[in-house]
Amino acid sequence: MPKHEFQTEVSQLLQLIIHSLYSHKEIFLRELVSNASDALDKFRYATLTDDRFKQVTWSPRIDLRFTADGANTDRRILEIEDNGVGMSEADLIEHLGTIAKSGTKNFLSQLSGDAKKDSNLIGQFGVGFYSAFMVASKVEVSSRRAGEDKAFKWTSDGTGGYEIEAIEKESQGTLVRLHLNEEGREYANRWQLEQLVTKYSNHIAFPIFLHYEKTEYGKDGADSTTAPAIEQINSANAIWTRAKSDLSKDDYLEFYKAGSHSDEDPLFWLHFKAEGTLEYTSLLYVPKTAPFDLYHANYKPGVKLYVRRVFITDDDKELLPTWLRFVRGVIDSEDLPLNVSREILQQNKIMKTIRSGTVKKLLNEFSRIQTDETETWNEFIGAFNRPLKEGLYQDFENRDALAELVRFHSSKVEGLTGFADYQSRMQPEQKAIYYITGGNQNVLRASPLLEAYRKKEIEVLICDDEIDEIVLQGYGKYKDLELKAVNRADVADELKTETDEVAAKEVAPILERIKKALADKVKNVVASSRLLESPACVVTDESDPSFQLQAMMRSMGRDSELPEVKPILELNPNHPLIVGLKDASDETLEDTAHVLFAQSLLLEGAEIPDRVDFVKRLNRLLG
Repeated sequence: MPKHEFQTEVSQLLQLIIHSLYSHKEIFLRELVSNASDALDKFRYATLTDDRFKQVTWSPRIDLRFTADGANTDRRILEIEDNGVGMSEADLIEHLGTIAKSGTKNFLSQLSGDAKKDSNLIGQFGVGFYSAFMVASKVEVSSRRAGEDKAFKWTSDGTGGYEIEAIEKESQGTLVRLHLNEEGREYANRWQLEQLVTKYSNHIAFPIFLHYEKTEYGKDGADSTTAPAIEQINSANAIWTRAKSDLSKDDYLEFYKAGSHSDEDPLFWLHFKAEGTLEYTSLLYVPKTAPFDLYHANYKPGVKLYVRRVFITDDDKELLPTWLRFVRGVIDSEDLPLNVSREILQQNKIMKTIRSGTVKKLLNEFSRIQTDETETWNEFIGAFNRPLKEGLYQDFENRDALAELVRFHSSKVEGLTGFADYQSRMQPEQKAIYYITGGNQNVLRASPLLEAYRKKEIEVLICDDEIDEIVLQGYGKYKDLELKAVNRADVADELKTETDEVAAKEVAPILERIKKALADKVKNVVASSRLLESPACVVTDESDPSFQLQAMMRSMGRDSELPEVKPILELNPNHPLIVGLKDASDETLEDTAHVLFAQSLLLEGAEIPDRVDFVKRLNRLLG
């Protein structure tokens, strides 16, 4: 048999799984049964959409068999078999010899050192099959792809590589044979297997049959006979089709854990059936913690689409908008065609209606939890506030509902607050919601730009998430209140008083001299009405990108798209440092102007154009 080497990352992964996750090794059965279920789903879909298989008489099933001869390790065997779509030789190499989609590097980067938590990641990263090596010294996978005559066997001991050979196999499907090691010996046991199937796979939509030797005892207990027996050990129902009143909390939790490959309970779930012009059922879960790939461009969607209980896809990002990519669960339609393709899904009017209705149901549930379940709401917003902000920017249809959910830090209250609560605390004469954006919350709270707002007791939202600026600019208005960034030049006009205008006239000659000294660096130099304690600050013109937006574009490699932006320097006309420049020499004034400009840039989180020049001027002033 030809010997194949594992992809380097697979070898890393196997060593890690085999040596580090033994304390939670039972999940191997969950993963192998889940793989078998996926294979059955795929073939059932083919029998409805592929002309080659439409006439096939087929009863989907998963069979478990074991041999418990403890004296002979070659006879200590566990088998998991399905009659699903099967695999070709190329499939075996692709799926069992490499990890193309999941990325072991990402898997390794997520490991915490807690074996139980780490084992939950196995299925989430699509590497569940390899968990078999926690309990097996050798694994054999015999498979024949539906519609093909050839069958192949994949064999590996989980060390250097694997072998593939052609074999005879009467029927389609896949048989996984585990030669159990000492760690896996306990799983060659009827009661252990029944317990694990009930725990992890009870709601798999296909029957799971356990093959075992059944012993019958005579009346006196002395005589006994042993005969082969086969027993279905799971409920094999589509849980979402059952009435909520018929389901217990444990039913919902079991189904979630089986589908999410996790032992962690969800934060909450939503189960509803829409009836009328369109009929569909949804069972959707919100996890307690954000999925590992929440901010990956190639994230894996968490919602499966069924049509009349027939699995269609679990890899379509059109089922829900991207801002809801953290949601897990099932949508089952009565009206979509069974042969619906991914391309058709994107244009299908029925799917668009289902998507719209599902989003509204989720938003209503989020709103209810916000009102009725404070502890759950705090966990939810702590994990998923940012995706909700993405929705506020992207989802025009649901903007009003999302605006009531998103949260920000504030200059007035501890923790997070929303637009509605901000509005309830506004000053009587206040006509706008004010916010400041930047990359560090503590720096923003100490910003000179907030001094006048504090004096007037006007609340300012502290927006330290890098997407806040884009989101708030795109949203623009909450009800009839305009959203205004305090680091924009025009916003300060609202703060001006007659006293400010008098003070500005008095320092006008100084401002002219400073503007001349900084001619190539600033768009303008003006007297500030927002500074009370600090001598200077920089702001951007309303038509220019802010410092935060400039930094974002640079981080994305889009420097070439940035126009040349010169900030506006605002000076406090009442500050002794500014007033004291009235009789300063040209050299002292120029050095002071450059130092004030540089320190204002620093406070805004912007780069100083010439650090060497800054240090020289600062040293001269100190001298």
